[in-house]
Amino acid sequence: MRHLPLHRPNPPARRSMRRFVCGLAAALAGFACAAQELTVAVSRTSLSLPFYVAESQKYFADEGVAVKRLDCIGGPRCLKLMLDGQVPLATAAEMSVMFSSFDRADYAIIATFVTSANDLKLLTRKSSGITSVAQLAGKRIGTVKGTGAHYFLDAALVFNGLDPQRTELVMLAPEQIGPALKDGRIDAASIWEPFAHQSMRELAADGAVIPGPRLYTLSFNLVADRKLIAERNADIVKLLRALVRAERFIRERPLQAQAMLKETLDVDQAYVDATWSDYEYRMSLDQSLVSTLEGQARWAVREGHVPRGSRIPNYLRFVDREALRKAAPDAVTLVK
Repeated sequence: MRHLPLHRPNPPARRSMRRFVCGLAAALAGFACAAQELTVAVSRTSLSLPFYVAESQKYFADEGVAVKRLDCIGGPRCLKLMLDGQVPLATAAEMSVMFSSFDRADYAIIATFVTSANDLKLLTRKSSGITSVAQLAGKRIGTVKGTGAHYFLDAALVFNGLDPQRTELVMLAPEQIGPALKDGRIDAASIWEPFAHQSMRELAADGAVIPGPRLYTLSFNLVADRKLIAERNADIVKLLRALVRAERFIRERPLQAQAMLKETLDVDQAYVDATWSDYEYRMSLDQSLVSTLEGQARWAVREGHVPRGSRIPNYLRFVDREALRKAAPDAVTLVK
């Protein structure tokens, strides 16, 4: 019996089929990678340096997690992106976490990755004649409502025997502080870095920092949606391990880390030299975080920044320790 030859695609057809199959595989692989990517809303500040280093040194990739950084101005805006469901992770100071805790509890702090006792500063113009906090009575003071800068200002006024009600608070966006000081719309300001340095640069020789004791240590935290914590804890652990490596890099290679900071934030060496010692880049979850949240919540209720009669939440429930315990066990000292 004579067998007919099997039909085989001609070479061009074979190449087309191969391209189609390869293209489909690549598309499916890309979809899988995109589905696993963690997007983090990261505030443009020196506080976020561990993220810049981890990205530059490819620590996230080394740990097996894809991380996309979404830059935003200030922790409150970053946290809002998370609360609005646009990102699953955000960087924010504990003050923003405290204010949101009166409305919802579907998120948690998973790590504090830097603290600072001098990131917040009180600024003025030399031409205003103000040289001390005691001289701020009756003055127009700019700050950002519901932030650590707002809390820091109140603490400084009270410490110096001034009733905050005896000042005229002007609530502004952080990027508006410098121009408002320069134009004389405000007499002083309470703001964080790098906006404090930028404001001083705009004021040039007329700029001045109002001296005072360091009354408040700010903690900058990684905050996660609880759904993400439940579903992708292993990836969160990998992300935290990458940040631990980044913080070790900052301590061991400060000059290289400074270069990354300058490039990312587009700041000069003068800014770095003036502020570098203000930050302690070290992972933690400790009792001081909860104590600070509780103190800020009492302040918010007392000063009417939240509805009167609001109950202060249990802030232990706003901290999830599981991932950091796996990534850096010694960093967790929080008492149950």
